[in-house]
Amino acid sequence: MAGARLVLGLDVGGTSTRVLVADLDGRVLGAARGAGGNPVAHGAEAAAKEIGDTVRAALAGLDPGRVAAGVLGLAGGLVARPAFGGLWDALGLGAHPVLVSDVLLAHAAGTSAPDGNVVLSGTGGMAAEIRGHELTRTADGHGWLLGDRGSGVWLGREAVSATLTALDRDEPLTGLAAAVAGALTGPDGSGGSGDDLRSALITAVHGQAPTRLARLAPVVLERAGAGDPTALTLVARAADHLLDTLGLLRARGCALPIVLAGGLLSTPTPLAARLRPLLAARWPDAPLRPAGNGAGAAAWLAARSLGRGTEELHRALTA
Repeated sequence: MAGARLVLGLDVGGTSTRVLVADLDGRVLGAARGAGGNPVAHGAEAAAKEIGDTVRAALAGLDPGRVAAGVLGLAGGLVARPAFGGLWDALGLGAHPVLVSDVLLAHAAGTSAPDGNVVLSGTGGMAAEIRGHELTRTADGHGWLLGDRGSGVWLGREAVSATLTALDRDEPLTGLAAAVAGALTGPDGSGGSGDDLRSALITAVHGQAPTRLARLAPVVLERAGAGDPTALTLVARAADHLLDTLGLLRARGCALPIVLAGGLLSTPTPLAARLRPLLAARWPDAPLRPAGNGAGAAAWLAARSLGRGTEELHRALTA
């Protein structure tokens, strides 16, 4: 194989596809971002095209035959086990990427340690146990109907419920309730009468996919940041749910690292700020790490499969 060996990392979700190409010294030689490439969300054909286009963009000017190892982290993909072999052959890759869980990828994006836990809040919510760089146990992640407590969908649903309760009490909508009504019905609809507005809110929620409730999570977090008491209560409840979920997998006194993953925890948000001290109080010796670059973590896992999974390489690729 001509030229130095390369590793390929793919972080594929429902809303975006991220690809990174690096050499084994940690130099990033190519990176690209595309639209969502999850086959569960978009269908196998559309997902394969998006992934293929993004990989081609990341490999622009590079010989794909130099790819010696690759890892693809896919949200929910391990259930369906999509077959991408034909795609990799068509791209001319020197090695087929290995499919891993997005939760395992999140752990690697936060720490190079082989063992630890992940607590995740994005559209969904869950916790996971990682041992020897393998996913061994999970808690929650049961979907919007049966669980995902503390997730973006959960926050959105509870915010709408609180708004409807205020209408049931014939209270004027202020703060979070007014913001939720405006987000769902627009500025004109949010000022309607109690019965009309109640009907409009219910119709708006039931007229969309349940997971779309997650788009109200930023509204809750914004209002919590402004000190809204109802929003702060919801954020506190969400943090307690996530703490309890992680506690199902993790013994008190455990000093293994905890990775905070998902859009509501991996970046500074009121939910992350509320959860962090709770985690530190229960597991005072555990490092708390936000998940970093998922595509870089996938590339690092690929390098690790070639015997090059060093701490320095991990820092270089996940920063």
